[in-house]
Amino acid sequence: MSAQTLLSHAWFGTALGALVAVGGALLVHRVGRLLLTRITRPMPAIHAMVLKCRSAARWALPLLALQLVWQAAPNELRFIDSVRHFNGLLLITATTWLAVRAISGFTEGVISQHPADVEDNLNARRIQTQARVLSRTAMTLVLMAGAALLLMTFPGARQVGASLLASAGVIGIVAGLAAKPVFSNLIAGLQLALAQPIRIDDVLVVEGEWGRVEEITGTFVVLRIWDDRRLILPLTYFIEKPFQNWTRSSAQLLGSVFFHVDYSMPLAPLRAEVERIVRAAPGWDGRFFNLQVTDATERTMQLRVLCTAASSSLAFDLRCTVREGLIDFMQRAYPQHLPKLRLEGGDAAGAPATPDGAGQQGPPHRPR
Repeated sequence: MSAQTLLSHAWFGTALGALVAVGGALLVHRVGRLLLTRITRPMPAIHAMVLKCRSAARWALPLLALQLVWQAAPNELRFIDSVRHFNGLLLITATTWLAVRAISGFTEGVISQHPADVEDNLNARRIQTQARVLSRTAMTLVLMAGAALLLMTFPGARQVGASLLASAGVIGIVAGLAAKPVFSNLIAGLQLALAQPIRIDDVLVVEGEWGRVEEITGTFVVLRIWDDRRLILPLTYFIEKPFQNWTRSSAQLLGSVFFHVDYSMPLAPLRAEVERIVRAAPGWDGRFFNLQVTDATERTMQLRVLCTAASSSLAFDLRCTVREGLIDFMQRAYPQHLPKLRLEGGDAAGAPATPDGAGQQGPPHRPR
């Protein structure tokens, strides 16, 4: 093909404009990336969002420039409508990707400003939970909007959908029933993010299992059980059913240890030993401890030791320490006062028992 033929081609001016637009868009992306990266350094959340959007913006800006070129091109150009449509699809996809990356980057920046690996992490866990749940909800909405925009670019798809809904209203009912779990989880996610009955790293007792909230997604919650199992529960579970949250307002807990001892066991030495054990235990937070008799049966009395700890894991270790220490103390110092079953012999009148045959006229009775 000669140069004269190439210059006279209908697509030459439009193609040249497209090349210039792509080059200019890539230049704008490079310069803008450097400037925004430097400007947003004092703002961790915005800076993280800018870093996260680099790869998506590298595609979105050239596609936007190309779309402007295609729209300015003459309508008489061959295949120009198909090119516009295809480029529009790519632009919607790239823009949706860019929005998702921006939400993800901003969320990571917010979370990095509030680490949960500190001693008092209640506020950090609250912010992390809100950021994660709201970001996933926003990403879901952005993806749904992107998919809807893609479908709207196809006139045939709109006509088919309208004709189906007009001819068979039952399809709308079926679609609504099928989408009910999706919207239920979406609304439950918003409720969890705003009301926050649970947060990341909260200690829960659910379905008889003790564990920590490891992850909150857009549809379910991952609970890490104490033995490293994972309990997966839908978001709606925490809106509709009761559960225990041991760290709702504070991680501090009051632990209890129960003992059964004989009535002859003196309490003063036990109280002194409890004080020694608790004060020496690293898990005690220094708030409170005591020993009380909480029940009495026909054979033993029940003792209860209360002691406080800064978290549920420390409370568990503290209870074990107190239990082991008191058992060891009673085994060493008061073994005779441990629970026992008394068997005392005697006649019906309550007189002391005598050896076999003593005080009897004949031989002792022998059962058949």
